[in-house]
Amino acid sequence: MTITDQQKKILGLLADGEFHSGSVLADTLGVSRSAVWKQLHSLTELGLEPVAVSGKGYRLERPIEFLSSEKIESVLMENVRLNISDLNIHDRLDSTNNHLINLAKSAARSGTVCLAEFQTAGKGRRGRSWVSPFGSNIYLSVLWHFQNGPSAISGLSLAVGVSVIRALASLGLSGIGLKWPNDIYWQEHKLGGILIEVTGETHGPCSVVIGIGLNVYIPDREAAMIDQAWIDLTRIMGGVSISRNRLAGTLLNELLPILADYESHGLTPYLDEWRSYDCLEGRPVVIYHGDSAITGNAGGIDDNGLFRLMTADGKACCFASGEVSFSKN
Repeated sequence: MTITDQQKKILGLLADGEFHSGSVLADTLGVSRSAVWKQLHSLTELGLEPVAVSGKGYRLERPIEFLSSEKIESVLMENVRLNISDLNIHDRLDSTNNHLINLAKSAARSGTVCLAEFQTAGKGRRGRSWVSPFGSNIYLSVLWHFQNGPSAISGLSLAVGVSVIRALASLGLSGIGLKWPNDIYWQEHKLGGILIEVTGETHGPCSVVIGIGLNVYIPDREAAMIDQAWIDLTRIMGGVSISRNRLAGTLLNELLPILADYESHGLTPYLDEWRSYDCLEGRPVVIYHGDSAITGNAGGIDDNGLFRLMTADGKACCFASGEVSFSKN
């Protein structure tokens, strides 16, 4: 399902965040005022909540900066631009990861980049949904082909996490941390996440889709659907807006060089940097592994990127997978 032409038109008119009278909207769109109201009401399907004030008209809760391939490309470094085979922006997808997984089946090239304004079925880890309102956040996926199978990309999500922190730091954001294996955190609140999905042969070529979701602005209506402590960049920055196009381009500037070199160098070049961003080390945590919930203190990661847990009886356990949460005790 796509966004209708009328929805696009009314979004274009309201994108400035200012009030627009119903009569002016009707005249501009060439429809009746009741049709305008219906179009405004339909925007709630996209996670948007138009504000109506008698005597002023209608506006969106905040301005929207539409994603633009031209604006994103203007941010890209030359070596990164050369590594991007296609850069596509979609109004609406089920998920950017799903879209690229399907393209990989039809021989899409390494460096295919996909962004969406809105996801109807955004994906988090372990089958969770990812709240994805229109024009509010970053929903970005990159397809990359690796020749030596999944074992050659062990720890990739950790390196991708480093790229995200580097990108945010270059935009002036500090205090952002990483929570193993692939969450972006700020003061125990989730800011974003990474989802890596692999298809292909166990010991041969494989296709990897790297998905990055970053909260730029979460409307209150959508926030009510999130079942964990969260934060967005607008709140971290005290209400100041950040350009989504600049952010997307900066993320690609940091991510693409890591993908291009990863099969040759692996996780090792990023270990110390990842450890410097670790927001769990030394903290009491719970790791959910299979049907078990194991408590202890986070002991950082080993040189293979495995999570280390120091249990109450002094044992050190390493985990290749699992869900880690801050302990409430």
